[in-house]
Amino acid sequence: MTEFQPFIMERMMSKFEKDVEYNISESGVHPMTLKELIDYDPDNINKLLATEINYAHANGIPELRENIAAMYTGATTENVLVTVGAIEANYNTISTLLSAGDEIIVMLPNYMQIWGIAKNRNLQLKEFHLREENGWAPDLDELNDLVTENTKLIAICNPNNPTGYILTESEMNAIIATAERAGAWILADEVYAGAERSTDEQTPSFYGRYDKVLAVGSLSKAYGLPGLRIGWVVCPVEIVDDIWARHEYTTLSATMLSNHLAAIALSPEVRPRIIQRTRDYIRKGFPVLQQWMDSHENTFSITSPQAAAIAFVRYQLDINSTEFTERLIKEKSVLIVPGDHFGLDHFLRISYGLPHDYLTAALDRIHELIVELKS
Repeated sequence: MTEFQPFIMERMMSKFEKDVEYNISESGVHPMTLKELIDYDPDNINKLLATEINYAHANGIPELRENIAAMYTGATTENVLVTVGAIEANYNTISTLLSAGDEIIVMLPNYMQIWGIAKNRNLQLKEFHLREENGWAPDLDELNDLVTENTKLIAICNPNNPTGYILTESEMNAIIATAERAGAWILADEVYAGAERSTDEQTPSFYGRYDKVLAVGSLSKAYGLPGLRIGWVVCPVEIVDDIWARHEYTTLSATMLSNHLAAIALSPEVRPRIIQRTRDYIRKGFPVLQQWMDSHENTFSITSPQAAAIAFVRYQLDINSTEFTERLIKEKSVLIVPGDHFGLDHFLRISYGLPHDYLTAALDRIHELIVELKS
């Protein structure tokens, strides 16, 4: 059998997220119901009932691609490919642009999909880091030193998973300048744009700032619609067609109903309401988590996330993060993500964009384990 790097976080979540009583491992806000989405415009129900359950356009129905293109400066429907989640967009983009031996630089910590793809495809993997001591700002000197004339792609996550850090304009410009020096692509995973906690301004896209950008988005995180499995990549037209060709080998298309529901969600009338719902969950949930952490004196520390519904929390307990997480699953029926999954022990990724009662009950269970460990 071929040597294979499993996606350890997704393996864990796949196995346990439906079995535990409290799942606070997800990185998006509490999911919407179908009724919530339709209620934004009740007339949509008749359109949906009249929808033929046929194949959708392989690249996404025109209405959906129009709504996606409208979110990116200078983009048209020809720049958009709809995929089955951002995870397919990332996978097929890497498959299109890079071959074994090509050099890729990945921001860490990060959602580890692209890092794992690089391992499995025998890419020349380099890593540059966000630094906790600098509030999780990127080490741009490290990135600049790593980039060579052989660098083909730099993978960014902005806002960042798991830290919630948002790159500043000057940091974005510095990354672009470094990529441009090498003629490298920037793959910008921007699935948390719209999920800002500390500002009402949406995180700007890398798209439109440099001609070799692939901007990846999704309905899973900032929209609370993970079950639609709709993602997209926005990039130059000729690259869209090349990624589309790989898309025909993997999923062919997202479902017809998902396409139509996604078009509703991203319509100019509905999208702002969903973004506000997301921010409400995030802004109400974080103080609950903060107060809980404060109640455990000298146990937790955190750089407050600027965006996303997750906190990357450092803890002072004499236990490995994976062991802590496994005990939570077995003994308390609670699922969170260990820092080990991001290569950083003594951290935990905890979701807080959840209903108050659910979040507090889950935190109470974690408290029980902490008390047992300390005693």
